Amino acid sequence: MTSSSPCDPPGPSSHRSPPPPDPPPPGQPPNSARSWRLPARLRDRRVVSLGVLLLLAATTAVTLARAADPAIDPAIDPATDQATGRAPHDRGSVSRGAEAAERERRPSYPRTGTGYFTAAPGDSPVRGSWGPVRHYRVAVEQGVGQDAAAFAATVDEVLGDPRSWIASEEFRVQRVAETADADFTVYLATPDTSQRMCAEGGLSTEGYTSCQLPGQVIINLARWLEAVPDYGAPLEIYRAYVLNHEVGHEFGEGHQACPGPGEPAPVMQQQTYGLDGCAANAWPYVDGSRYDGEAVPGI
Repeated sequence: MTSSSPCDPPGPSSHRSPPPPDPPPPGQPPNSARSWRLPARLRDRRVVSLGVLLLLAATTAVTLARAADPAIDPAIDPATDQATGRAPHDRGSVSRGAEAAERERRPSYPRTGTGYFTAAPGDSPVRGSWGPVRHYRVAVEQGVGQDAAAFAATVDEVLGDPRSWIASEEFRVQRVAETADADFTVYLATPDTSQRMCAEGGLSTEGYTSCQLPGQVIINLARWLEAVPDYGAPLEIYRAYVLNHEVGHEFGEGHQACPGPGEPAPVMQQQTYGLDGCAANAWPYVDGSRYDGEAVPGI
């Protein structure tokens, strides 16, 4: 260290540091009572330097401690998850967020409709190779955003599929436009309307499932658009299932059970309520043969 420069201008405001005292004689221990002392100005500078070093050391220690323990970092709540920044009890918000996103992707539909229906126009070709013709009509509840002709086309395709009920060669099917010509009507109805219609026949669906009454196959709009959770198959498969299931009741079929884990579910199994280990299946005929499960009594 050096004292003030000899070039400092003289005057009342200039201060010259006194020359340092002589060093202690050789052999004199520096900590003795006669040890020489640094000038006050130099001692002050050393104290300041020492303080800066201590401050830097303390800052480094805090930084290392924060890196090791997020609980002392005010930027990271100690109750949060270090990986996600979410509190442990909020980790379910990830799934809630996924569910919300899924709801946004789902098609919207009203729960309650007008109770009035629009029938699909025109007649379809006769489907099937043998037997008398069973005539059906298709109608969609008004104001639900679904086109009657488009719904009818899907019904025609499913009921006319060679894996459907016509594979029995006991009857054929045809869609007609007039009520008087129809043996039964396939309705697409909102949850509340379908619940009311099914309840009139003594069936409780809680606005969730579809149902069949004599002359009426009532498809719940919510199931038609959303299927059911964990069905394990595309929506088109569920739609074919629910049509074949409810029309199967119209043709006199009862409920059946899953034959065993991994096996195809019989179309008359109540797949809307779960598969019980079976795999989703939409058709009464599999590989050209009628596919059944054990009858469920009383249902």
